[in-house]
Amino acid sequence: MKKFAKLLLSSCVLLSLSGCTAGDLIASYTSSQSDTSTAQEASDTPKQRVYMDEVKGTLQDFTGATLTMASQEQTYVFDVSEATLECEDGMITGDEISVIYEGQLSNDDTSTVKALKVVDDFHKKNQLEDRKAYGEVQSLTPNTITIKNKKGKTATYPITGTEQYYQNGIHAGVWIYIHFKGKFASNQDGQGSSLNASHLKVLSISDIDPLTLPDPTPTPDPAEESADESGKEQQLHAVVQNISSNILTIQPTGADTSQSSLNIDLSQIPSYFKGGTAPGSYVTINYKGQYQGNSLEGVTIISVTGDDPDSLATRNLSYTVSGTIIGHTANTVTLQTGDGATITCFTEGAKDTSTSSMEAGAGIRITFDPTKSKESNIYTSIKIQDA
Repeated sequence: MKKFAKLLLSSCVLLSLSGCTAGDLIASYTSSQSDTSTAQEASDTPKQRVYMDEVKGTLQDFTGATLTMASQEQTYVFDVSEATLECEDGMITGDEISVIYEGQLSNDDTSTVKALKVVDDFHKKNQLEDRKAYGEVQSLTPNTITIKNKKGKTATYPITGTEQYYQNGIHAGVWIYIHFKGKFASNQDGQGSSLNASHLKVLSISDIDPLTLPDPTPTPDPAEESADESGKEQQLHAVVQNISSNILTIQPTGADTSQSSLNIDLSQIPSYFKGGTAPGSYVTINYKGQYQGNSLEGVTIISVTGDDPDSLATRNLSYTVSGTIIGHTANTVTLQTGDGATITCFTEGAKDTSTSSMEAGAGIRITFDPTKSKESNIYTSIKIQDA
């Protein structure tokens, strides 16, 4: 009897040691919704089987609820409205990804499967590299910059939350460097007069390369300062409302909201925005002269510097993006902004007071954390409100 017990114990141990691998779990799993009574176990009715698998490929396009990917000779269009997006770099065209799904895929017909997750391809052959573009500025907004390169091709890059430094000022006609990750969509690298840069990740923008900030100006000795207040360098703190080409529109902090906004011409003014120029973010205006509170007349602006988001607590971040919902997944929402950008934001953990229910066509405003999207083109939401 003791020998039999030992033999039985050994068999159980061997069975437990031969458990399923991760590949087995992705390949298939069995789910039974029937009772486990002795009578049913004895019946010939097969248990319901649900298959899980994955397809690997290169991201070509993403609309907020669907994605297009190329895999070998096939092109797949997946509905990802119920899937979670878990790619480290976000949804960047040219990135190697895997779509994990349940069901059985037949050729390129994805209607028979349900996408569960979109993840980075574990066996990536090519990592996304830092690429560089050089071109002449055509226009600048809070979420986009359009440049024309030496070959005459234009591209509009998404720049929400992107670090920007213009040593010699910014205006249409200035030549700048853009560092980014990803590839232009739809294989347009060598075709047409424009390039589709809508799903790249822009890392930095500057009129000098590499982007190098000057040493801080030393604080002057009070004894050497002019007694005339107009000769002293002073500071004005303000909230960004908009930027259009070279015109930065601000609202001084503490000012009556009925007070007119101020426009600053950045054409010849050094300006640095570590977290971009998102509406709601704060800037410091360094100037000389007598500021009257409602006009910059008679004021000489020395430089403009945006807040450093890395130095702020989450509750103090005020960078916002607004737009119309065009799609969502299980953990993201995608907006079309008024200035033409397509912005995707994570929704998990965000305080949502909007009445949108994430329905397409609804207008919302998202407060986001630019420090958590330095390498990804999906932004971390802090707060979601009606626009």
